[in-house]
Amino acid sequence: MKKFTTLLLCSVCWFRLSAGDDFCGIRNTAFHAGESVTYTVFYAVAGIYVNAGTASFSSSLERLNNHPVYHITAQGTSNNSYDWIFKVRDKYESYFDTGTLQPLKFVRNIDEGGYKKYENITFNQQTNTAITTEGVYKVPPCIQDVVSSFYYMRNIDFNKYSPGDKIPFKMFLDNEVYDLYIRYQGKETVKTKYGKFRAIKIKPLLLKGTLFTGGEKMSVWVTDDANHIPLRFESPIAVGTVKVDMMQYRNLRHPMTSLISW
Repeated sequence: MKKFTTLLLCSVCWFRLSAGDDFCGIRNTAFHAGESVTYTVFYAVAGIYVNAGTASFSSSLERLNNHPVYHITAQGTSNNSYDWIFKVRDKYESYFDTGTLQPLKFVRNIDEGGYKKYENITFNQQTNTAITTEGVYKVPPCIQDVVSSFYYMRNIDFNKYSPGDKIPFKMFLDNEVYDLYIRYQGKETVKTKYGKFRAIKIKPLLLKGTLFTGGEKMSVWVTDDANHIPLRFESPIAVGTVKVDMMQYRNLRHPMTSLISW
């Protein structure tokens, strides 16, 4: 199964909101340092799902250049039994301001099927620039990286939206700024491998790539409680379907009140 970690991380990154709207500089009420969430990645052909790998997110409180930051580490690993098909050993790190949730540093170190890439980005929110290993790029205010956008998204008040509403956002990835959006779908109950939840459903606009044809074909469910943890990502890909389910969480800021049953 190709690039399952990219699926998860590129899925969550679509939640970043654009500069100039009411969400720029939003305050964090959804998570705190010490939280960790683990996912299992399932791949399906002809309706049969198999466990292909894992992905995890963990947070800590640190200082960067004498500035308090959340340090988020996101990792993805294919199962040993699938390494001979497509080996994945990915690690993403984001350091962002504890007050504004704006990124200061982003590191990507990936190994996907023999393709390796290292990227180190420093964001200057005062000059609106992103300094990468390949140059200096102009970015709009309140830009986010792939990982920080995941945590920024969790503080959105979805009760302000009606089903069908679009929420625009901007994201910096591979030395480019992307204008994308998510479409709010409403609330529903979803049954995952972990349990049954009250959830918020959204559909991100995806870029066309090796896995996706583009458009709004991916569905994402997040907990309908104060944590807003993504529960499931599901999307068709070039061959088959990928489903990513939350399987474990620790040290949440709020009780998991959206859980209906195990």
